[in-house]
Amino acid sequence: MNRSLFAKIFLLLGLLLISSFSLSHEVSTEDILALRALSGVQLPHYLWLGAKHMLTGYDHLLFLLGVIFYIKKLQDVLVLVSLFAIGHSITLIAGVAFSWNVNPYLIDAIIGFSVAYKGFDNLDGFKTFLGDRPNEKIVVLIFGLFHGLGLATKLQALAVRDEGLIPNLLAFNVGVELGQITALIAALILLKYISVLRTNKHIATSINIALMIAGFALLAYQLKQYTLFS
Repeated sequence: MNRSLFAKIFLLLGLLLISSFSLSHEVSTEDILALRALSGVQLPHYLWLGAKHMLTGYDHLLFLLGVIFYIKKLQDVLVLVSLFAIGHSITLIAGVAFSWNVNPYLIDAIIGFSVAYKGFDNLDGFKTFLGDRPNEKIVVLIFGLFHGLGLATKLQALAVRDEGLIPNLLAFNVGVELGQITALIAALILLKYISVLRTNKHIATSINIALMIAGFALLAYQLKQYTLFS
């Protein structure tokens, strides 16, 4: 397969993901009805809901893919993913527990920007234009906070009841972490055993361009939704 075809495939992949963002990341009617019928502590249900949301949240997954794309040491992967988990756990729990009133479209727009940011960073955009790149650990932690707020807005949209709120919220967060670990393992296996994805310059460039396209598309989509419904 020639390089030009590889580039077209990965650019197409980015464009195809655009159409799935608005469908996969919204709260389903099924989930809303199920939670409204439940009360009290429902740990297994919230655990499953958290894992499901992470595994179908392509914006979160694409950001993580961008974060680990060029990292080969497992220790470095664990540090960055842990910072991301700390960030989104803080704002997820606080956002729901204290009923933070944040606009979900603006938060999701920032999450979309985080995907585009990582694609641009992986293409050495910051080094090229600024001479250096921002501190990766700080960036991942900050974006983790925004991703957590995104999760909080989705959980609030489910009309979660006050009865058993904290245990259910913690179960949801654990589910998110389990979903994240599952996706991370799959991504690491993919990058290791199909090493050409990041060792071939043309293919790696195409993937990160696709990340930028998908991220900016999500950003534009959410800003449009904000102007229409806010």
